[in-house]
Amino acid sequence: MAAATDSKFLDLQALAALEQLRFTTRHRIEGAYSGRHASRQKGGSGEFVDYREYSPGEDLRRLDWKVYARTGKSYVRLFQDETNLLCTLAIDASSSMLFGAKSSSNRTGSKLEYAQYLATGFSHVISHGQDQVGLAVLGDQLIESIPCGGTVTHIRHCQSTIEQIETSPTLQLAPGLRQLFERTSSRGVLALMSDFLIDDLDDVFAAIRLFRHRQFEVILLHLVHPDEEQLPEGSSYRFEGLEGEGRIDCSPAHIRDEYARQFSNHLSMVRSYALSAGCDYRLVSTSQSYLSILSSFLVERSG
Repeated sequence: MAAATDSKFLDLQALAALEQLRFTTRHRIEGAYSGRHASRQKGGSGEFVDYREYSPGEDLRRLDWKVYARTGKSYVRLFQDETNLLCTLAIDASSSMLFGAKSSSNRTGSKLEYAQYLATGFSHVISHGQDQVGLAVLGDQLIESIPCGGTVTHIRHCQSTIEQIETSPTLQLAPGLRQLFERTSSRGVLALMSDFLIDDLDDVFAAIRLFRHRQFEVILLHLVHPDEEQLPEGSSYRFEGLEGEGRIDCSPAHIRDEYARQFSNHLSMVRSYALSAGCDYRLVSTSQSYLSILSSFLVERSG
């Protein structure tokens, strides 16, 4: 297809250096095809893992005749199949993700734009490794859902959908996550990109635990804009909520310490929830290059 159809968030030249890296899982997964990742299913090919007693009616070709000759007992050999990766990229499309859009301190702009670059990069590298990518756009409901696939047309469709994400004012993500869970049958990896500035944090992690109970590997990329980490200098500012919270006129100096305390508590709470649910948690500042974050993640996962 013509280059003109590529997403504006797809930088093929920059991503070329990462194409030799592979996204690997830390746990066994399920997939549809033979590949590089350890599968939960035990079948008849791949690495030998164990024996079990033969059951009448099973294929005699799976019998270990050498063991039978030595012991007189019938055992079959079990192997650990290899499988491909199924990774669903889930993006928070709540209005708070627009923060930073008018700031010059970060060249990628808002948290949403950063997530779009990062998700597009993930989709390219994962598909280049012959694995499959799906997409979920989350608000107070499941706004968009694309099942996992690996064809060129499918990946372009995912990247085009990522490019066209529009936010909506909501302080809830749990309903969208639950709907995604109900639509997802095969185990795999869920990579959620969010700022977690939501009211239903308890419900969100209850939904995430549903995926964990189904043996999903869950990766949480907690996006923070540098202008959120500390208040600006100056005598008077107007702070306007992006999700209908209204406006507040005040001096940053009067609330700086309390803001820092509450923001630190928010980061600690999300991290604590994530680790207690068995997730891989990453705090990501959008002041860092998304390529640097992607590269370090893949290097770590490649072992």
